[in-house]
Amino acid sequence: MSGVQMNKKLNGLLIFFLGITATGLAQNITPLGIGTNAPETERVIVDTSGLNTTLSDVADNNGLLVIFSCNTCPWVAKWEDQYNQLSSLAAQNDIGMIALNPNERIRNRGESINDMRRRAQKQGYNFTYALDKDHIIADAFGATRTPEVFLFDGNLQLVYHGAVDDHADSRTDVNIEYLKEALLAIAAGKDIEITETEIHGCTIKRTK
Repeated sequence: MSGVQMNKKLNGLLIFFLGITATGLAQNITPLGIGTNAPETERVIVDTSGLNTTLSDVADNNGLLVIFSCNTCPWVAKWEDQYNQLSSLAAQNDIGMIALNPNERIRNRGESINDMRRRAQKQGYNFTYALDKDHIIADAFGATRTPEVFLFDGNLQLVYHGAVDDHADSRTDVNIEYLKEALLAIAAGKDIEITETEIHGCTIKRTK
């Protein structure tokens, strides 16, 4: 076997084992259950404007929408064009929104605060985008993917957890807008019909 072939084989094995490790980490993390109070609401985090904030600061009278997101995941890119619309809908109904970047292991590969700032400016984010240093908040939430949605009511109790909608690849093929319907239900004081959905996304790049 040539040196080139050996290197390719070793690289393939490395990618395989890294994939197993990432899957294992995701499987060993338990997400918040519906009805659970939001954790780490007073932890100080830095947003892309350079200001300190907390989840409590972002929350509004009717609730808080938290999306674990990032700069480098293709799944985020599939849903990202909806973020501003969701933020506007949330704001109209007194619900705060924040996106948190937990990808600590690859901060120097596209996920630094400067990268986040450029992303927010390029996409014209109209909501808070903040760095979840050492993925502490993601760990507390039990988040495993980007994007991953956690919606809390006015008492900061979890009422929806999952995906933005049921079809990432095509807006015309979306049948159920899970998050939008949950936001409208909160605004109307109604029960949310679908409280948990399957999550599609990139694994959070944890350091441990």
